[in-house]
Amino acid sequence: MLTHPTLDQLRQLGLAGMARAFEELATSPRGAELDHGEWLGLLLDRELADRQDRRLRARLRYARLRHQATVEDVDYRTPRGLDRALFQKLALGGWIEERHNLVIEGPTGVGKSWLACALGHRACRDNHSVLYQRIPRMFADLALARGDGRYARLMRALGGVKLLILDDWGLEPLGAEQRHDLLEIIEERYGRGATLITSQIPVDRWHDLIGDPTIADAILDRIVHNAQRIQLRGESLRRKKAQESAMA
Repeated sequence: MLTHPTLDQLRQLGLAGMARAFEELATSPRGAELDHGEWLGLLLDRELADRQDRRLRARLRYARLRHQATVEDVDYRTPRGLDRALFQKLALGGWIEERHNLVIEGPTGVGKSWLACALGHRACRDNHSVLYQRIPRMFADLALARGDGRYARLMRALGGVKLLILDDWGLEPLGAEQRHDLLEIIEERYGRGATLITSQIPVDRWHDLIGDPTIADAILDRIVHNAQRIQLRGESLRRKKAQESAMA
């Protein structure tokens, strides 16, 4: 078998995983011990794994997660009220498949954003489209997009992903445009995708933050009624880590 022409053909066909596996087998003593069926099986396995890896990298690039967090690295030892059984169940992604919502609330520094990104990373691994947005930055981007023609495209992106992560909700009350934008996003996603929201503010105070009672009712009805909640407590992990570093 001519190695180089075969490698060239595999690469021309876009079968990079198979090409690498072929090259390894052709130069390895193990390759001589395998029959044609075993060769083909190994080449196909490598190509499949290579494509899955490329798709995962693409989903993670699109998601733009704030933290490089994984569900396997979650710290359950720190006392912050995180229920291991609940979180591990959420990591399985059934709530995403069912297009339900999740709220992670608690004081600053207890790891809300990190946990949200860990769930987002797992969703990417499970072949779901994910997009992470800090709410203050999202509203600023939408305001700019109104003037440069990107508004409709940005709204489609926010509405179209399987999991939308909205981080840092409630840092300040909403203005009229922000209320309108949030209602449009939540309405577009209702029944079509899952939304994960992190907030320092308890859910029972969100109505006042939105401002307009009618719009607040509409938004919260679509978010809260089918949402699971993780309620964290405790001192800031960032502050605790800084104190431990200072004492070291």
